[in-house]
Amino acid sequence: MGILNIRLAKRGESKAIIGIAGVSGSGKTYTALKIARGMVSKASEIGFLDTENKRGSLYADILDGEFMIGDLYPPFSPSRYRDAIKEFQEAGVKVLVIDSVSHEWEGEGGVDDIANIKMGKSNMPNWILAKREHKAFMNTLLQSTMNIICCLRAREKTDFKNPKEPVSLGIQPVCEKNFMFEMTASLLMENEGKTQKFLKIPEFLRSAFGTGSGYLGEATGKKIIDWINTGEKEDPVITKLKSEMLMACEFGLAGVIAIWNTLTPAQKKKLESHKNMCKESAEEYERQAKMADETPQDSIRNPDGQIAPVNLP
Repeated sequence: MGILNIRLAKRGESKAIIGIAGVSGSGKTYTALKIARGMVSKASEIGFLDTENKRGSLYADILDGEFMIGDLYPPFSPSRYRDAIKEFQEAGVKVLVIDSVSHEWEGEGGVDDIANIKMGKSNMPNWILAKREHKAFMNTLLQSTMNIICCLRAREKTDFKNPKEPVSLGIQPVCEKNFMFEMTASLLMENEGKTQKFLKIPEFLRSAFGTGSGYLGEATGKKIIDWINTGEKEDPVITKLKSEMLMACEFGLAGVIAIWNTLTPAQKKKLESHKNMCKESAEEYERQAKMADETPQDSIRNPDGQIAPVNLP
């Protein structure tokens, strides 16, 4: 048994993670909701994670029906974003709009704050802990069964490496430096949404996003979902279980077994190879946690407070 499930390559059903950044008033929220509407059969299949003090409710009537909304308040830690994503997934949402992801990076209780928590007598930033939290958030984002549209704030950025000759870097998204390139597609909204600067657009989605001139909307979302739907179909229940098992790997074998024990015999048969892959991944998480003097199993306990058994059948 290895760490991979090696098989013949097939065009599988994918999920799109899209990043839309822009300054205030650039139309990113409106555009995100319109794209999301084009990706679903009805508005109620859209979820909206609002970190902007209920501003998302201002857009409640722009679609042809009501969408699902949930408010996230400080602290904007990566772990709270992860929990919020999982809650929307459990609610059956097909496309999730997150407005805004920027809080995860520099909002109250976000990654920047975590890095600057004082540890003992040291005044040095703890970026090891902060980056670990961010990576866990990215893992949840990328392993979700939902299509996700991430809205991000943007602002003018200046390079002060030479204080005497600062260099303008132009409008930049407020996020971890690699975030926009982790997306399936990412762009910067300009001219109140009328034009876009593409940061990453794969060839297979160029027809969906166009040339960067003109508004994006439901037609964009329709083309994105049409591309997604050309892949080989999988039972959505199995897809969801695969996602949950992958997300549970960070908690060690206890996390995987907690899900495995809830499956039916038929589901276990379909997920046998996936279980073996998750087992290897979970064991590696445990190894790394041991190196860092952590015990990821502590997060998975039985109702009586005892750590769940960790031996996979």
